[in-house]
Amino acid sequence: MSHMLTKKLPPVQSVLFLVSRRASQLSRQRYDVIVVGGGHAGTEAAAAAARIGAETLLVTQKIQTIGALSCNPSLGSVGKGHLVREVDALDGLCGRAGDWAGIHFSVLNRSKGPAVWGPRAQLDRQRYREFIQAELLSTPRLTVLEGSVEELLVSDPNPAEPGNHRVTGIRLANGSQLISASSVVLTTGTFLSGSLFVGQTSSPGGRMGDAPSSSGLTQTLRDRLGLRVGRLRTGTPPRLLKDSVDLSLAKLHPPDCQPTPFSFMNTHTHCKPEEQLPCYLIYTTPGVERVVRESLHLNCHIQQDAKGPRYCPSIESRVLRFPGRSHQVWLEPEGLTSDLLYPQGLSMTMPPDVQLRLIREIPSLHRAEIHTPGYGVQYDYVCPTQLSPALQVKNTQGLFLAGQINGTTGYEEAAAQGLWAGVNAARSALCRPPAALSRTESYIGVLVDDLVSRGVTEPYRMFTSRAEFRTSLRPDNADLRLTMKGFELGCVSAVRHHEAIRVHCSIQKAMAALQSLTMSSDSWRQKLPGIGMSENKHQKLSGMDLLQYKDVSFKMLASVFPESLSPYMEFSQRLKIEAVYKPHYDQNKSEIQRIQSEERMLLPQDINYFTLPVSLSQEVREILDRFRPTTLGAATRLEGMTPAAIANLFKYVRITRRQESTMSGKQAGHEERGGEEPCKRKAMLPQ
Repeated sequence: MSHMLTKKLPPVQSVLFLVSRRASQLSRQRYDVIVVGGGHAGTEAAAAAARIGAETLLVTQKIQTIGALSCNPSLGSVGKGHLVREVDALDGLCGRAGDWAGIHFSVLNRSKGPAVWGPRAQLDRQRYREFIQAELLSTPRLTVLEGSVEELLVSDPNPAEPGNHRVTGIRLANGSQLISASSVVLTTGTFLSGSLFVGQTSSPGGRMGDAPSSSGLTQTLRDRLGLRVGRLRTGTPPRLLKDSVDLSLAKLHPPDCQPTPFSFMNTHTHCKPEEQLPCYLIYTTPGVERVVRESLHLNCHIQQDAKGPRYCPSIESRVLRFPGRSHQVWLEPEGLTSDLLYPQGLSMTMPPDVQLRLIREIPSLHRAEIHTPGYGVQYDYVCPTQLSPALQVKNTQGLFLAGQINGTTGYEEAAAQGLWAGVNAARSALCRPPAALSRTESYIGVLVDDLVSRGVTEPYRMFTSRAEFRTSLRPDNADLRLTMKGFELGCVSAVRHHEAIRVHCSIQKAMAALQSLTMSSDSWRQKLPGIGMSENKHQKLSGMDLLQYKDVSFKMLASVFPESLSPYMEFSQRLKIEAVYKPHYDQNKSEIQRIQSEERMLLPQDINYFTLPVSLSQEVREILDRFRPTTLGAATRLEGMTPAAIANLFKYVRITRRQESTMSGKQAGHEERGGEEPCKRKAMLPQ
């Protein structure tokens, strides 16, 4: 199960040489899928599309920056760690890359229930980049091209499918090279019309040292395809020289003694427990606030209207929003051999000399030296309500979007979207129906549904509170929820599928064994003296019931019933968690089934809500026309939708579906009798 951690990675230089292609050297000028961008969304999209079976081309400006951690060298945390585990369950890259590159592993939120635990790791930047590049190199049907995309090739749509346009490929910059494809996935990150800000200066770019994407790409999206485009901003802190920081004045935060891998395929991490590095906690001082306020006139980025990330704000935003407070700053290592520290919480865009003044107002940083100053980025994004749940642009056939171009923030959110867009882009190219993930079965489903149903007004970050059924969507069971489905879709390997089946069968057998161990509460107290069971409790209880007690572990039960339970010790923690949350799942089961039923009721995309013969207010009609939800379930989550409107829409959908079924039956009968009436069915409702 740990084969990924024992293989030797080739040197970065050899990887770059082997995967690099010039446009003139491409073996073909047509691909099933083209992915534009080599960040977290792009790498997952390209790898997923290739796993599905599509001939895939990944186009990136610089091959050596594929897999680069542009901001914080970390992966996971509460909510985000759930996404990493789900991406891994679908055979994505980032979980295994995190296990290879991690240098400080911890599970956050352990004081709360396992459903909201947050697996997290600090990463070695170079190791992470090397792993991702090596994985792409070894992926069949995947070609990597270094280049910049000038524009999308757009043609008339296929009249048999919904949409006003069709994307048929890309045109590369600095020439007229055309490359055709059935599907194109845009994962431009912060590079779409990106601008960098330091102090009062600005320059084009999506990351320091890299150019922005071509302006022709933005023009194609906005002018040719008519998409609504907005503007967002983010930032990154200065990198500090480790030797110049007085860590004796900071609070030491060690990693977990035993690292918890992200990947279900790994039993251990590449970094040994004793080799892990610590992080350090420090706090801002009144002097930091003073420097921020004195330098506001020198900081044009903070004065811009573009919305920044609420949950990862700059130190300027934190000081202005919460004056008079002391703010946390985490000093995090950038690698096992790196001489740099990443000060998480000190993102800033003031002039470099002012940045130095500010950090030296913190005691442990009073002699700190800056290696690279912090800076801000502003970039375009496409309003994601214009996408389907497959992450395809509704009005444009063959075009998929993933990552920050959809208004999200964070590596994990980008990776999850990239994988799902890659899966659907490949399925579209191979003439297979789109795949969907319900918000009842995954955090990826929650993420996608939130984006396409509600849109964003600020950079979107995943939290466990966004999931209605988070007690079922846990980090520990992502493989049981998604791997079998991923195998059916074609994006999961036979090796991973076999392992998931083994785990599923073992856990089912163990739960059945626990359920069969039924005794009276008095008998249980005799078998397990000291457990916190009330003396007043007199009823029959199963082993599953006993596991719900806080002070009862699977190991304790296995010691009493070794013949029945000892074969399943490998899954002791997972069985404990399953038992704890079983009552919650049983309670939510009917609600989950109701939502899944609503999500199966499709709404036609060409429907005219203003003439729909249903009792709906003008406001509701405008909401439905603006967001054009793809399912009844998505419509229920639109802000402004009333219970009466949902009920009336439900009746309309049910009647329409019944009529469609009747017409289909008549059509089938007519064809059996040799009729030649052409089928004019629109894409409506499934049976």
